[in-house]
Amino acid sequence: MNRVEGLRANSSQFTLERKPFLILGGSIHYFRVPRAYWEDRLLKMKACGLNTLTTYVPWNLHEPERGVFKFEDQLDLEAYLRLAASLGLWVILRPGPYICAEWDLGGLPSWLLRDPQMKLRTTYSGFIDAANSFFDEVIKKVVPHQYSKGGPIIAVQVENEYGSYATDENYMPFIKEALLSRGITELLLTSDNKDGLKLGGVKGALETINFQKLDPDEIKYLEQIQPQKPKMVMEYWSGWFDLWGGLHHVYTAEEMIPVVTEILKLDMSINLYMFHGGTNFGFMSGAFAVGLPAPEPMVTSYDYDAPLSEAGDYTNKYHLLRNLFSHYHTQPLPELPPVHERRAYQPAVIQQHISLWDSLRFTDKPFKSERPVNMENLPVNNNNGQSYGYTLYETTITSGGALKSQNNVRDRALVFVDKHFVGVLDYTVQELAVPDGKGKRTLGLLVENCGRVNYGKTLDEQRKGLVGDILLNEHTLRDFNIHSLDMKPAFVNRLESAGHWMSMRHQPSFPGFFHSRLYVNGSPQDTFIKLPGWSKGVVFINGKNLGRYWSTGPQQTLYVPGPWLHRGDNQVIVFEEQETDGKIQFASSPDYGMTIDVQ
Repeated sequence: MNRVEGLRANSSQFTLERKPFLILGGSIHYFRVPRAYWEDRLLKMKACGLNTLTTYVPWNLHEPERGVFKFEDQLDLEAYLRLAASLGLWVILRPGPYICAEWDLGGLPSWLLRDPQMKLRTTYSGFIDAANSFFDEVIKKVVPHQYSKGGPIIAVQVENEYGSYATDENYMPFIKEALLSRGITELLLTSDNKDGLKLGGVKGALETINFQKLDPDEIKYLEQIQPQKPKMVMEYWSGWFDLWGGLHHVYTAEEMIPVVTEILKLDMSINLYMFHGGTNFGFMSGAFAVGLPAPEPMVTSYDYDAPLSEAGDYTNKYHLLRNLFSHYHTQPLPELPPVHERRAYQPAVIQQHISLWDSLRFTDKPFKSERPVNMENLPVNNNNGQSYGYTLYETTITSGGALKSQNNVRDRALVFVDKHFVGVLDYTVQELAVPDGKGKRTLGLLVENCGRVNYGKTLDEQRKGLVGDILLNEHTLRDFNIHSLDMKPAFVNRLESAGHWMSMRHQPSFPGFFHSRLYVNGSPQDTFIKLPGWSKGVVFINGKNLGRYWSTGPQQTLYVPGPWLHRGDNQVIVFEEQETDGKIQFASSPDYGMTIDVQ
């Protein structure tokens, strides 16, 4: 294809090479899909009749510590772009710096919050300097993959949904200039919901809209602010996300297909968010706070009730969309790629355990501090603080009485006296009775970061751990030993090879780590882990963090990608806070819990 002119928005229709072009897009995030399955998922997208892939770029994964950049393996953005190109898919890139995406802190790295004055998503110098150095790295990688240089990128989004935040009128022009000055030459876009459109645009970028239910007034408004321009739904929400303690959201095909049909009849371009949701592996699922008294953490699965399921299965939505999109192609659509087989492996019995307290020897040495220090400001990870996981705060007490958190626990603390569990402090429970006892005792608070808010006005307030003083009988507690338990791969590997495991003949203590082996004969296949007799924790397979589980639901299974398993013995380690039935069960299909229709 001879490339003369890329995607343009100069009339009421997009043009590519000066011919009318309808964007039939879908979102698949490379960081939510095991790399071994990228091709499978993109082939299934192509077979559904889509012509454009959209993806975000998560700054917090690519720059986990300030100045340390990662673009290999699961984070090889260029490989993902080359793959899309080889399959004949165009790409709309959404590089942030903020992405929302139901991702921890909307994709912003937590080390930004070490600065007590930090103002995220503004032209505050501390934010701008960091964003500039991130863009220096990421944009130089994507520039060669632009349409004008023979690559698949036909458009680039300027930030994300800024109209819903909009605290600094100089911010969007800054981000736009940051892209242009580093060599972005393709069409620029912004995307916002209807309310956000009033404040989220920037001169020289086409505005697009996000919604789920079609409101003719919203389309009319888009036409008014951009007459004679192409209209696009950048995020047509194909489902919705779930929160722990809630229900599993479904958005039926019967509701969805008529809306998509109508959008296409209006000659609008569309991007399905999500086409395939994937999984919030590790500790990356964020939290939701808009309209709630306190933030509520998101579940590990990002199935999203999307057309292609979390494990890459075709759904009813998929088949109906394929039928619909086929009418917008002159050639027949590709054959459907085969579905991967799945297995419900035999239950794996827990063989060994090690208590949380005994595992501390495999963490960095504790930090001593007179006052509590929040996670992000701990002197760990080359002075980038702790981003995810748990932090243990220990101090000495000489009496029992009323322990008050003053709402300084972020987000949930298991409280111990001399390693005996006495209760939980969180947003709803802010006072606990500590039993009386003789002499000096150790009070421990194991604080979990359950996920930072990813959307809304409270981004600057997402510091985790203990963010202020704790009182015992109205006295402020002082002199803490602080252990960082971020459970990174190196820690899990040290733990696995340690000689300190106890056999299950010894009564386990909680919290603790539980070790088992999953034996796989033949070639490994996808499966789902089920933990009905357990309460809350994290699962690691062969050192990879599958994510959190929590009996409160709705999600009752964790997706295990076949490519992360190997023939023979696979190491499974479960960190469990409170109870176990001694075995890990497997299922061939997911259980996302009781459902509720998206309102």
